[in-house]
Amino acid sequence: MSTVKTMPDLSRRSFIIGTAAVGSGLALGLSIPFGARTARAAGYTVSWAEATPEVNAWVVIKPDDTVVIRIARSEMGQGTLTGLAQMVAEELECDWSKVTTEYPTPGQSVARKRVWGDFSTGGSRGIRESHEYVRRGGAVARTMLIQAAADEWKVPAAECSAANSIITHGPSGRTTTYGKVAEAASKVAQPKDVPLKDPKDWKLIGKSVHRLDTVDKVTGKMIYTADFTLPGMLLAAIKECPVFGGKLKSFDAAKVSSMRGVKHVLQVGDSAVAVVADSWWRAKVALDALPIVWDEGASAKVSSASIAATLKEGLGAEQAFVGNKNGDAKTALAGAAKKIEAVYAHPYLNHAPMEPMNTVARYTPERCEVWLGTQNGEASFAAVLAASGLPADKCEVYKLMLGSGFGRRGAFQDYVRQAVLIAKQIPGVPVKLQWSREEDMTQGRYHPITQCKLTGGFDANNNLTALHVRVSGQSILTSVRPEALVNGMDPAVFQGMAPSGEFEFGYTAIPNYLVDHAMRNPHVPPGFWRGVNINQNAIYMECFMDELAQAAGQDPLEFRRKLMVKNPKHLAVLNAAAERAGWGTPAPKGVFRGLAQMKGYNSFVAACAEVSVTGGNKVKVHRIVAATDCGYAVNPSLIERQIAGSFVYGLSALFYQECTVKNGRIEQTNFHNYQSMRVAQMPKVEAIVMPSGGFWGGVGEPTICVAAPAVLNAIAAATGKRFRSFPLKNHGITLV
Repeated sequence: MSTVKTMPDLSRRSFIIGTAAVGSGLALGLSIPFGARTARAAGYTVSWAEATPEVNAWVVIKPDDTVVIRIARSEMGQGTLTGLAQMVAEELECDWSKVTTEYPTPGQSVARKRVWGDFSTGGSRGIRESHEYVRRGGAVARTMLIQAAADEWKVPAAECSAANSIITHGPSGRTTTYGKVAEAASKVAQPKDVPLKDPKDWKLIGKSVHRLDTVDKVTGKMIYTADFTLPGMLLAAIKECPVFGGKLKSFDAAKVSSMRGVKHVLQVGDSAVAVVADSWWRAKVALDALPIVWDEGASAKVSSASIAATLKEGLGAEQAFVGNKNGDAKTALAGAAKKIEAVYAHPYLNHAPMEPMNTVARYTPERCEVWLGTQNGEASFAAVLAASGLPADKCEVYKLMLGSGFGRRGAFQDYVRQAVLIAKQIPGVPVKLQWSREEDMTQGRYHPITQCKLTGGFDANNNLTALHVRVSGQSILTSVRPEALVNGMDPAVFQGMAPSGEFEFGYTAIPNYLVDHAMRNPHVPPGFWRGVNINQNAIYMECFMDELAQAAGQDPLEFRRKLMVKNPKHLAVLNAAAERAGWGTPAPKGVFRGLAQMKGYNSFVAACAEVSVTGGNKVKVHRIVAATDCGYAVNPSLIERQIAGSFVYGLSALFYQECTVKNGRIEQTNFHNYQSMRVAQMPKVEAIVMPSGGFWGGVGEPTICVAAPAVLNAIAAATGKRFRSFPLKNHGITLV
C-alpha cells in the first residue's frame, strides 16, 4: 500500500528551457515542470494543472495571484530568502501576503547561460552583490504584466499602473489582477532599460516584514537533507583518514558484511571508506566495527605545540607580505619615546553546524541527481560533474534548506563528491550520505590559526606615531583559491586592516603604520568561517587599541576618535554605540564597559559591551550595544537578529571553542569538548541599525567581529588583566 504525500513548493516549480534572451539577465521561453520527475521519484503526488508560464526568470504568478519569486542564493537562517524576495517584490509591486519562493537549479541556470547570476551564499554577498539585478527582475516583470493588461484593454501602457498585485487603468478605473494576465504577460516582449525606483520611493525595502520561512520551520514542515527520502534509498556512513593528507591503506569488509542491514562496504576515493546499509545507525555501527588501516603520512607527527612554534617563528621573520603601509613605521618605532608591544594568538575553530554534512545522490550512466543543502549550488553542481564524469546536461542539483553552514557548505564540496562516488558504485540506487558529528568535527575546514605581534610607538607627548602589526599564520586562499593570491600574497588575511575597500582600516590618522603577514601554512585545511579573518583581526587591533590608550593615559573612546578623524563612517558607528551605552557616564555598580569597531564586508560596525566579574574569573556579559551602518537596510528586524545571532557565535568562540591537534588529527569530536554558550548566558543585545545610504554592505558576517574585543576590553577594565590567547576557558574564565 503506497502512501500519498502532499508535495511542498519543490513539486510546483516550472522552469524554462530553450530560447534565453539574457542580455539584461532575464529570459523568456516555454514552461516545463522540471521538478515533476523528482517529485514522483520521492513518492509525492503531482498535479500540474496549476503550472503557469513564468513572467520572467525571477517571477511566476499563478491564477490565484500567488507570486513565486525565484531565489538563487541559499537560506541558512540569515534571512536572505526574505530579503531578496523583498527586493524583487518592491519593484514588482505585488501583494507581499501572497509571496512565496523557490530555488532555481544550477543545472537550469547553466542551460540558460546563468540567467540567475551567482548562486554563492557567503561573505555577506547575497544581497549586496545581487540587489540590482534581482530588483531589475521585478521591475521588468511588472512592466510586462502592465503591458499585458494594456493590450487586453487596448489602451496605452503609460495610462496603467500597478500596486499590490492589481493593475489599474487610470482614465477608466478598470482593474485586473496579476494572476489574470500572467499567462499573457509571459508572451510579452521583454522590455529593456526599465528604470529602478529611487530609494526614497521604496515601500517594502526598509520594512521589517515577516520572514517567509518561519512558519514551515516552527511547524516542522521544512525539509532539510536529513529529512529528505527517496523510494528504495540506502543510508551511508563514512570515515576518512583522521590525519589530513593521509590515505586509506586497507580495510577488512568481510568482518562487517554480514552485520544486520549492511548492503555494501566501499572505498571512497583514496582516503575514505563507507558502509551502506538500510538504516544510517546500522551503517555507523558497522563502520565503527570495521578494521581499517590508515597510511597517516608525515603529518601524523604534527601537534598544536609544533604549529604554535612555527607561527611564533613567523612573528620575527624578515620576509613578510605587506598588506597596508603608510609612512615608515619601523623607523618611527626605532625613534619612539615609548614603545608598547603585545602578542596575541587565535586558535583553529570548527563551523560545527547543527546538521552535519550530508547529501542524497542517485547515479545512472544516463543521469546523476543530487539533493542537498548547499551554500553554493553551482559549486555543488561542479562537484557532481567532476565526480560523476557526466556532462552538465545529464546532471542536476536540487537545493534543500540548510541546517546551517557558516562557510562549511560553500567552497568545500567534499561531502558532495563522496556521495556521488558512493552512488556511482551502486547505480540506480539513491543513497543518503550522512556524516556523523565526529566526522564533521574532525574533517572540517577550520577557521585559520594565527598569531599577531603588535608594536606601537609614542612621542614625548603621548601621541601615537607608529604602529606595526605582524600577522603570522595560515592563508585560506592558498588552500582554497590560489588563483586569488596577489603575487603570492593573500589579501584576505588583512580583513579590517586593508588600505581601502570593504575591509578598510579605520585608524588612518596614525602617521606611520605597517601591516604585514608571515605566511605559515600547517597541514590542517583552513576554511571560511563566519566572519573569517575580521574575527581575530578585530581582537588584535581593538584590544591593542585599548592597551595603547591605557599606556597613553587616555580614555579609550577619545583615543580612538583622534585616530579616526579621517574616517567619519567608522567614527559614526563607534559614537552611536558608545552614546547608547552611556559611555562617559557611571555604569551600574560592578559593571565595566569595553569598545570595539571595524569595517567588514563593506559595513561599518561597532559595539560597547557591559560586563561584571566576580571571584576574579566569573564573567557575566550583561549587555552589548551594537551599531551597524550597512548602507541600505532591506529588513531591519532581520539585521537585528543577525547581529544577536552572530554574537552567539563570536562569544562562544571567545569563551569556549578551539580545535587542537595531536598526532596530526583534530582532538575535538563533539559538543562535549567543543561547547557553545547557553541561552541563560546570552547578554541583552541592543542593535542600532543606522543605514546612511549610497552603498550596500553585508550583515551576517561583519557584526560578529566586534563582540569579542568589546567584551575583552570590558574584562580588562574590570580586572586589570589582559588576555591575549583564546578561548578564555584556558585561563580559568567562566561565563555565567
